[in-house]
Amino acid sequence: MTIPFYPEFTSLTLELKDAVNENLLRAPDGVSEFSFAGLYLFRERYGYRISKTKDEALILSGVQPAKEPGLPARSFFMTPSAPVDKGVLDELFSTHDFWKDISDSILAQYSEHIKDPGIEISEDRDNFDYLYLRSELAELPGKKFHKKRNLVAQFNSEYVCTSKPISAETSADALAVLEGWEADREKPADYVPATEALKLHAELGLTGSVYYIENRPAAWCLGENSVQRKMFTIHFEKALEEYKGIYQYINQAFAASLPADIVYLNREQDLGDEGLRQAKLSYRPCGFVRKFTGTKK
Repeated sequence: MTIPFYPEFTSLTLELKDAVNENLLRAPDGVSEFSFAGLYLFRERYGYRISKTKDEALILSGVQPAKEPGLPARSFFMTPSAPVDKGVLDELFSTHDFWKDISDSILAQYSEHIKDPGIEISEDRDNFDYLYLRSELAELPGKKFHKKRNLVAQFNSEYVCTSKPISAETSADALAVLEGWEADREKPADYVPATEALKLHAELGLTGSVYYIENRPAAWCLGENSVQRKMFTIHFEKALEEYKGIYQYINQAFAASLPADIVYLNREQDLGDEGLRQAKLSYRPCGFVRKFTGTKK
């Protein structure tokens, strides 16, 4: 199966994995959404359809669900790996409400197009990906990580935690954790994608760990390498919160388990949730993968 040429679009299917991943290797910024897994697992939530130009630039089309009841859904397009020409860009604006997840490198390549006074570009802070130095999360050095180290130490003093790689044998244990996590929440948006990620982790090229306390599955995390294998993006991280300090523990333990040549951990965005933002900031990010939104005046 092949990706059709614009203006034709097709649904995102597993059969397109190799073609999409090959194209996304051209995207240097490490935007967490821009991997096949990152797109495929949310294909139903956003209704993703895919196309490409004759220059092999990918185009994704989707629909942003309404943030609140009574508000309309909004259609968007994304150009993850390379720019499209101005004629195609204008056509996309005529059929979509906005241009989503524009990265720094794509924005730079569009410098001539953006001079068009009819296109307004704005930072999308709620969707910035948080970047951390893997070594800092693994070691929690210095005063700035004092509270995190204490929580990990308290966890280690109370529990004996072991881990196994996520595999065909352990994915059921991770699913059991996910069910326990979901039971305390009302229809979490990432429950279905997380379930599918565990079931299809091998096909999607995802790796991670399951954590056990007294042989009981208690937590798991799952992600993938990106940006020439110098960055690891964590797509999912779930735990049973009855174990105080477990999130701090798996954050540190998983970072420590990754190869030393992984420089950065991408822990994705906060989506404008103030509590999540403060939690992510408390780990002292070293930077962000910035994203921008484009609208036509």
